[in-house]
Amino acid sequence: MTISLNLPDGVTCRGPLEPGFEEILSHDALAFVAELARTHRPAVTQLLAARKERQKRIDSGEKLDFLPETAELRAGDWKVGPLPADILDRRVEITGPIDRKMIINALNAGTNVFMADCEDSNAPTWHNTVQGQVNLRDAVDRSITFTNPKNGKFYSLVDNPAVLFVRPRGWHLQEQHLLVDGEPVPAGIFDFGLFFFHNVREQLARGTGPYFYLPKLEHHLEARLWNNVFVQAQGKLGVPVGTIKATVLIETLPAAFQMDEILYELRQHSAGLNCGRWDYIFSFIKVHGQDGAAIIPDRGQVGMAQHFMESYSKLVIKTCHKRGAHAMGGMAAQIPIKNDAAANEAALDKVRADKLREVQNGHDGTWVAHPGLVGIAKGIFDEHMPGKNQIDRQLDVEITADDLLKIPTGTRSVEALRHNIRVGIQYIEAWLRGTGCVPIYNLMEDAATAEISRTQVWQWLKYGVTLTDEDGSAVQVDRALVDKVTDEEMARIETEVGAETFAAGRFADAQALFLEVATAEPFVDFLTLPAYQQIRTFTA
Repeated sequence: MTISLNLPDGVTCRGPLEPGFEEILSHDALAFVAELARTHRPAVTQLLAARKERQKRIDSGEKLDFLPETAELRAGDWKVGPLPADILDRRVEITGPIDRKMIINALNAGTNVFMADCEDSNAPTWHNTVQGQVNLRDAVDRSITFTNPKNGKFYSLVDNPAVLFVRPRGWHLQEQHLLVDGEPVPAGIFDFGLFFFHNVREQLARGTGPYFYLPKLEHHLEARLWNNVFVQAQGKLGVPVGTIKATVLIETLPAAFQMDEILYELRQHSAGLNCGRWDYIFSFIKVHGQDGAAIIPDRGQVGMAQHFMESYSKLVIKTCHKRGAHAMGGMAAQIPIKNDAAANEAALDKVRADKLREVQNGHDGTWVAHPGLVGIAKGIFDEHMPGKNQIDRQLDVEITADDLLKIPTGTRSVEALRHNIRVGIQYIEAWLRGTGCVPIYNLMEDAATAEISRTQVWQWLKYGVTLTDEDGSAVQVDRALVDKVTDEEMARIETEVGAETFAAGRFADAQALFLEVATAEPFVDFLTLPAYQQIRTFTA
């Protein structure tokens, strides 16, 4: 069967076509995406350049702080627009990639919201990206089903699935398989535009709406850009302005200083803020890349009990509630451990403590990565948050720039170096094969957690940090040590996954890419940028 597209003028599709893709990549849908791209691509370019300039100033000693030019806005008495009824209660949300079975399982998991992730838990192969749009369309119209080819198990939606949110990719990414006037479309516009075009009317007819999560923002002008995209998209399709609602993930250190401003820019479209804690830790290391005094301890010690993390969480709550918006908590990355009851209970205790802290501090909901954690999170929020949310609760805390910038404390070990390398390589290997959400050592790893692993290695190597080995001896990190440990951990990975799986996988490619992004000077902003070049599938 030959599949062809009726492309609008100036649009080039370089991705291979599969059955059903022509429905998503229709002439009208691509014309819609092309118009958004032509209008907003110059601003994307400018804002990405502004990111680099800000980082240069930080590298030269400028300290992050709240913006003096927006002080009046922060002091003002304004609110975001009213929230739709179906997202007033968001006490438990689950996230996951956009493959067919995962979408069904997540929508059926008993949560209030499912965030379908086109970004950190999706390896953006052309197949994954376009088939994901097919899957999302079928989820919206409730026709989605899946039959497991291995065992014949059939999956379909329950009567009352979770409310759907979609996370498009960040501004730093491009969809290189689709060109408009010879240039790639910003990946966020591609993801948002196709979903909105195909689904907004069906969603409104079903009493819900087009709801989104916005990732990786570093400045309120980046939120303004999204708002401009939303206004144009709604106008083009004749949808009332304000129909779209979006929650912004505060997952970069610069964005933590502009929470009010971000909410203000999106106020008619705002559904609050979320603590994207794993990317936030990654950003904290990255922003401090030229500061030898900002060395962080082992990854496992950098949690919400650290002062800078607790401060950022409480500032999200204070800011959102002042503006009448949801303050969503962070991800519990633990997954049930089937063969070790004691280890499983210890992991679940961490989840309980985390969710109790969030609800008692004032968060209006939380994230889990696995359906097995839904009951725990829901039970804790049900007990401590009897209403649909606790937006009316005002948090009386004063968070300063010093609070947000306080360097975490703890120890640094060779074992943590080994763990970072082992996890990072295994995640990248799965990503290169098209899987962006991977259970590794009883945690659900995605691009954000992999970024922490490789960035911590980069930081320790850059500053020759001294680590403690298992025997208590001191070991200084240098390139020879990183190479030696990597070789040893590759052998361990082969033993753990099995020689046959290892040989059939992309572990050598993953090792090379991990070492590239963990040792490069200058720092590679996102590991997914060079990784994307290895999964593109252009046609002639």
